[in-house]
Amino acid sequence: MALIERLSAKLQRHPKRIVFAEGADPRILQAARLFTSRKMGVPVLLGDRTAIKENAAMLDINLDGIRIIEPERSEDFEDFIKRLEAFHRYKQLKIDEAREAVKDPSTFATLMLATNRVDALVSGATATASSALRPLFRIISRQYAVKTASSMLILDQAEKKIGIDGVLFLADCGVIPEPDADQLSDIAITTAKIAYHLTNETPRIAMLSFSSKNSNAYHTTIIKVRAATELARLKAKSVDIPMEIDGEMQVDAALDAEAAKTKNIGGSVSGRANVLIFPDLNSGNIASKLVQIIAQTNMYGQILTGLTKPAAEISRGSSAHDVFGAAAIVGCQAIDHRLLYGDREGA
Repeated sequence: MALIERLSAKLQRHPKRIVFAEGADPRILQAARLFTSRKMGVPVLLGDRTAIKENAAMLDINLDGIRIIEPERSEDFEDFIKRLEAFHRYKQLKIDEAREAVKDPSTFATLMLATNRVDALVSGATATASSALRPLFRIISRQYAVKTASSMLILDQAEKKIGIDGVLFLADCGVIPEPDADQLSDIAITTAKIAYHLTNETPRIAMLSFSSKNSNAYHTTIIKVRAATELARLKAKSVDIPMEIDGEMQVDAALDAEAAKTKNIGGSVSGRANVLIFPDLNSGNIASKLVQIIAQTNMYGQILTGLTKPAAEISRGSSAHDVFGAAAIVGCQAIDHRLLYGDREGA
């Protein structure tokens, strides 16, 4: 069974409220209808009520069970203006500027998430990545002992021999251009947390490089990945989930047991990796898009990591299926792990 199908079943047992910042977009409407029809929770669409209803009518989409909120007309609007001023990044705003900020759907959605009016958030369908990410990084706090908020993609493929039944977690593919060793280690740990939460399987983290444990290699990138690997191992000791971390490692040695054997790369990660940490945004972004286009495989995200609330910043090129997948992922992140797997239900 594909990952999204498994997560959908869990949300049917533990439904959640998901806010979509761009509620009038046809892909959002289609994803929200599917989310509702499968009884996974309540989609909350932000935007002009008339536009949403007109677009839904053109697509023959029933809006029963779907909430629609126009930010400026919401009963929470004035309260959110006051709340916004309490956040450090917004303290310098004048009242009119704060009012304009709260009108922004991404900011309004983030404030809904921050105040527990919804359980998870999906944005980015029509907004630039920076516009969708800015309020999330400014308003939602970091996880304990985590300095770096980042993102990951989830690749779900038919080839079940790779990853966790075909599922791979890739990071960072969308936020930090040149992460240093400390940031890379944070990215590794926070990605592993989500991988474990969604699958209940041990994350096997490969810190990727163009070299596999070459003691004679001293390129700055390799030195950074080695340092990040050691830092991640130290940080993993304070995290209450199992995980294995190794690097520096080439991607073939990480995923292919024969390639790892040929290169004399042993350990519990080589050939068995399910979390891939790229050394920089160039490699992560290029690799993920290349795989998606050539392999025609399902890719979900960006799923934000390191934050205390679940959120996804999807691509403007996402399909309705991609949007639905991202909603299922962040929705399941909002379910306590003990409820997800405490009784091994559906695991």
